[in-house]
Amino acid sequence: MSVIDLLPSPHHCFHSTVSLLRSALSTIRRGQISLSPVDYDIDEETGFLPPLPLPHLTGDYTFWEIALTEAETEVFLWDDDSEDAMEKRVSSEAWRSKISAWPVVEANALQGNIRCLQRAHVVLAYLTHYFIHSSPPGCSNDPFVVPKALAVPFVAVSRSLGIAPVLTFADTVLWNYELIDATQPTSAINIHYTNLFSGTEDESQFYRTAALVELRGVELLKVIDEFSALPDLDELSCVSKLSRNLMRLVGVVEEMSDMIQTIRDNVDPHVFYHTIRPWFNGSDSEGPSHPGWVYEGVPDSDKLDLSGPSGGQSSIMHALDLFFDIDHKLKSRRFSLSAADYHRADTGFMERMRRYMPGKHRDYLHSLANSPRSLREVAERTPALREPYNNAVMALKRLREIHMRIACLYIVSMSRSSRHPSAACPVAAMMERVGKTRGTGGNELALLLKARRDATKRSLL
Repeated sequence: MSVIDLLPSPHHCFHSTVSLLRSALSTIRRGQISLSPVDYDIDEETGFLPPLPLPHLTGDYTFWEIALTEAETEVFLWDDDSEDAMEKRVSSEAWRSKISAWPVVEANALQGNIRCLQRAHVVLAYLTHYFIHSSPPGCSNDPFVVPKALAVPFVAVSRSLGIAPVLTFADTVLWNYELIDATQPTSAINIHYTNLFSGTEDESQFYRTAALVELRGVELLKVIDEFSALPDLDELSCVSKLSRNLMRLVGVVEEMSDMIQTIRDNVDPHVFYHTIRPWFNGSDSEGPSHPGWVYEGVPDSDKLDLSGPSGGQSSIMHALDLFFDIDHKLKSRRFSLSAADYHRADTGFMERMRRYMPGKHRDYLHSLANSPRSLREVAERTPALREPYNNAVMALKRLREIHMRIACLYIVSMSRSSRHPSAACPVAAMMERVGKTRGTGGNELALLLKARRDATKRSLL
């Protein structure tokens, strides 16, 4: 056998060269928009949750932690007219007076330690909402002034983290968990919640359910990473792998739906609406005509995002939408739409929600949104992927329908029977502030959730 016989044929050389070029170009494109998950504060096991509970603050910031511990037993909602709450109004006032007399402590010593910054955000967010919602109502034309001892460090910490200076989904769910058994790793069966406004098991289970969804969504992040790493999306082996991954995601999303439904068994709607939810209300909870909150010592505090927490701030749900290319803003003409469809559509809510996410998580979503690869486009041009893609989208649509039913039970129905029907939820308040009609009984929330479901359905091929 001669040396010539050992050389590959020209045809084989050509195809090998093309394959190498495709792989190189794909790697270059990915390198332009992708970073290691750790750069986005994403853990390979816990996703958007920190891998371990956050350490409590020490040193100059210990008194913040002490005040939070005191609030859990001494501070009650002002609107709570139960006997216990009425008896605690004196201790609530004393607690607020103590905070108002605090010195302003700069957050400089926390810079560079993301876990301490996150814990500081949790503590200051809880203290701020305790302070506001335990206070008696003032004149309807006057804004509520958050004392500078809270406001100044809270805004500084928030800017370091790239997150809104208000209670957020990250504060209540991502950064708020503790381990049941500290000798075991963070997992769905080893987390619980202790920083609770209401002190109820319902509130703990509400946060825990959201955390379980986040943890199950880690599988999605792995699929996204594998998709971006595929060398050639036209090769049979890559198509086969992507098809299997889409089938994996169907199971993942269905499990997330099952987790959401466990809310019914663990959280009483009346307790949620009347005892837990009021603590979440943000600056715009009374509607756009109300002056809202002012952060003392913070310039232009009226321009801050202060709407409060929402499930719409879940980065894992945004990642699902971006990966499946769900068009909430109606940028693509996938189907002919009526004027009513356009009126109902969410044309900016999801983007507004990202301002309430940790900055690194928002950066991840931006990277995903600007990826040169589109899963939907790949599925559209690859017949073998259309059914797996559609099955995954339908699973997400069913999740949205389940979420709608839960929201109707816990917010819409409860608001219609509430003695304070105008006090909707943070999402409703935000929508009204940007021009949506509140209606009665939380109808605007139902319309928003229907719009998100419909946008998901329009992504079907």
